[in-house]
Amino acid sequence: MVNTLFKNYNIILASGSPRRQNFFKELDLDFEIRLKEVEEIYPDTLKAEEITDYLAQLKANAFTGELADNDILVTSDTIVWHEGKALGKPKDYNDAFETLRSLSGKTHEVITSVCLTSTTKRVTFHEFTKVTFNPLPDNYIKYYLDHYSPFDKAGSYGIQEWIGLVAIARIEGSYNNVVGLPVDKVFQHLLIFVA
Repeated sequence: MVNTLFKNYNIILASGSPRRQNFFKELDLDFEIRLKEVEEIYPDTLKAEEITDYLAQLKANAFTGELADNDILVTSDTIVWHEGKALGKPKDYNDAFETLRSLSGKTHEVITSVCLTSTTKRVTFHEFTKVTFNPLPDNYIKYYLDHYSPFDKAGSYGIQEWIGLVAIARIEGSYNNVVGLPVDKVFQHLLIFVA
C-alpha cells in the first residue's frame, strides 16, 4: 500500500546511519542510499534547532543540480542540546565519557532536523524530545563505552542500547527522534511531496 503512494518517485536517503536506514526499511518504502561527504561546520551564532536546520540543508545542498524530476532527497541532522551547548558525536573515548558524565542526573533535549528536497520544493522541519537521565556512576559510563562504543552517536549514547534501559528515567516526546529520526513527521511530510 505504501509503495503505491510513492510509485512514481525515487526516495533518496542521504544518511550512513544504520538506524535511519532501518527506519526507512520498516516504513516499507523503496529507497536508495546516496552518500556525500559534507563538512558539518555551522556559524557559531546558531543555537539549538537553528544548528540542525542549517546542517540538514547543508547536506541537501551537496546534491544541487543532481536530482531528477521524480527524486525526493532526505537529509537530516541530530544534536543533543544541553545547558546551552550542542553535543554532537564524540571526538574520542574521553570526550564521550565527559559528555555522559555531564548528562548524568539531568535533562537534555535531542533535536533532529530533516530536509526534504525535490527539484521544485524544499521543506525543513525539526523535532524536540526531552530526555532525563538518572545519576550515572562512572563505572556504568565505562561499562557502556567499553561494550557499546557509541562514538557515532550525538550525545555519546543510543537510547535503544543498554544505557537506555538502565539510565533513562523519562522522555517527553518522540522516542524515535532520540534514536535518530522523527519517523512519523518524515512520513507525513513525504506525503506532501506526492499529493
